[in-house]
Amino acid sequence: MDQNVQRYYELKQQQKEIEQELTALRSEILNHCTEQGASELELEHYKVKIVHQERKEFDDNKLYTAVVDPTVWRMLSKADPSKIASLLKLNFITEEKIKDTYSTKKISLLQVDKK
Repeated sequence: MDQNVQRYYELKQQQKEIEQELTALRSEILNHCTEQGASELELEHYKVKIVHQERKEFDDNKLYTAVVDPTVWRMLSKADPSKIASLLKLNFITEEKIKDTYSTKKISLLQVDKK
C-alpha cells in the first residue's frame, strides 16, 4: 500500500507540473494568435484554432429573487447554467425574468490538432 500511495503522490505532482506548463503554453499560443490577429494558425504538423465563447455566470441571490417559484428553484438548487438553459428551453422561466441575474464572461478555447 505504501508504494501505491507514494506513486499516487508522485503522479499528482507530475499532474500539477504538467497543468502549469500547459497553462503557460496556452497563454503563449493565445497571445501569439492575438498579436497576429488570427483565430486559426497552420503549422507544418499542427493546426491551431481558437474558438471564442460567452458563458453566463449567475448570481445565486439575484436568481433566487428573480425566480420566486419554489418548485422551479428546487429544480435548480443552485445557479447551474446547464439547468437554467434547460428551464429556459422548456419555458419554465423566461429570459426576461433572469436578464439581470448573470454576467457574461468571454473565454477563448484553444484547439490543437495534428495534421
